[in-house]
This record gives sequence, structure tokens and C-alpha cells, in this order.
Amino acid sequence: MHATLPRLEHTDFPALHRGALETVQINLGYLCNLSCLHCHVNAGPTRKEIMSRETIDMVLQYLRVCGAKTIDLTGGAPEMNPDFRYLIKAACGLGLKVIDRCNLTILSEPGYAGVAEFLAENDVTVVASLPCYLEDNVDAQRGKGVFDASIKGLQALNALGYGKADSDLTLDLVYNPQGATLPPPQKELEADYHHHLFEHFGIVFNQLYTVANMPIKRFGSMLVSQGTFDEYMALLRSAHNADNLSSVMCKSLISIDWQGYIYDCDFNQMLGLPLSNEKKSTHISELMDDTLCPGGTLRGRSIVVKNHCYACTAGQGSSCSGALNAA
Repeated sequence: MHATLPRLEHTDFPALHRGALETVQINLGYLCNLSCLHCHVNAGPTRKEIMSRETIDMVLQYLRVCGAKTIDLTGGAPEMNPDFRYLIKAACGLGLKVIDRCNLTILSEPGYAGVAEFLAENDVTVVASLPCYLEDNVDAQRGKGVFDASIKGLQALNALGYGKADSDLTLDLVYNPQGATLPPPQKELEADYHHHLFEHFGIVFNQLYTVANMPIKRFGSMLVSQGTFDEYMALLRSAHNADNLSSVMCKSLISIDWQGYIYDCDFNQMLGLPLSNEKKSTHISELMDDTLCPGGTLRGRSIVVKNHCYACTAGQGSSCSGALNAA
């Protein structure tokens, strides 16, 4: 799908500034075993972009001094990076919490045996994409057979203790709407997920995160092709909730791409929007330069905002950790 997306430069989205850094999100590459319709990365089996060991070592050097407590591994399928285990072991050695954003199907792909066990052994939090608890909806959005593979992945994680009340292994799920709509109330949908997945498959998990679809890359192109891009943008703008501004993830997170360049969030990364409207992207190695970022911190710097940011503040809000106001 290659529809041309409207330009997003001009916006009246409120100005934002960075607070203390809590999470470093690392995109380990755009290679993925799936090609989901809602993917804002355009990830897929033919992508060649993969973070190198050299860049991973630079990221680890920054993690030693930046003060962040969590790393959030994403992709693509982050597990497909050949240094996935190397990075996790090193991060655990630094005392960091590690999140793996797992599509579940990778756990049963040839060549990835033992990944679930590795995650459990290293106390990695698994945040797993499951855009619905119904087979037809999941397969329509992510590909034929994905639902069955996802259920098998969840059952394998449960067997290791993930998601269980007497275990410290955390398993959270992520819901995305099927189309150009806002997510339903998170708490209500979470209750439905708990009931359906346990009743039909014996699956348990900790929390459900509801995430709005971003009008960029593959999903944005689909909207353009369907003639609904402007309608969806109008929906996001009309549902803007200023109360969500204090909790948006970009205030406490940075996103690092596969080459080591830094962005305010994963979405700005996909749009190629440099930090603080600079003319070029900032590399992770530059954050160690006190003349650019004293102490390696970005605190207080302005965050680049465009019209797509309304997807994070619409309705109950949306972030990598789900709704911002999930009462």
C-alpha cells in the first residue's frame, strides 16, 4: 500500500517539554515475521534494517549514565535482531527493567525456540499485541493463522508463569481498533478480554493496554486509500482531551532507531522528525557530549509536535502503556 500521506507540518497541537527520562525505547529493526495493517513502522519480512552490535553497545553506554530505569524493546519483531539476547543480558546486568514488545507468533517461528524461556529466565516483562480476542478480527488485521499462533504463544508464556497471580512475570496485552475509530474504555474491554481468554483458552494475563492507531505509515496509507484520512484526523482533533497532556509518553521517554538516532517518540521516529526541530537527527553518541546535552540529559527541551500527536490525547488518551485516563 503506497498511498501518499498528507503533510503534517502545520499544527495547533499544544507545546510540550521534556521531564525526567524514565524509559529508553529501542527499535531493534524493522524486520518482522508479520505485516499488520495497523503497523506504523511498515515492518515486515522483507525489511533489512537491523540495529548492529556496535550501535547496541553505544546505547548500553548511554544507559549507564542517563538515569532511565526501563528499556522498551520494539521493532519489527525485536526478537529477530541477532543481538536481542545480548542486549537483554547486558541491560539486566545494569539493573534495568526490560520490556519486550512481542507479537506472540514469533515464539513459534522456526529458529526462535527457547525465546519464551529466555524471557522468563531474565524476568523480562512481555507486552504482547492481541488486537482482539476473536479469531476473525485478528486474522483480518494481522494475517491468516495469526490468532491461533498468538493463542499458542500466550499459553506457552502462561506455562512459564507469565500473567499468573502468584508469579512476578508480567504479561500485558495490547488492543488496537480494527479501523478509524477510537479505542473503547480500557477497563471495560480488559474485563472482556480476561473473561473470554480464560473461558475459551485458559489464558490469564495482567493488564490490557488500549492504543489508538496512528495516522502514519501503513495505517495512514490505508486511510488515504479508503478516502477516510481527513475524517479520522477530524475525529482525533475533536476528541482531544487537554487533561492527557501531562501524561503523554514523550515527556519521559526517548525513542532510538536502528541506526542509533534519537527521537521524541516512536511515531516521530517513523516520520523522521529530529529532536527539538533541529536540522538533523541527533545520534546516541552525541548525548555523551556535554556541550550538546550537559550530563547527557534532554530535560526541559521542547518536544516536536505535529497533527499526529492528537492520536495520543484523543478521548481517554493513548501511549505505549495504554490509556492515559483509564478510570
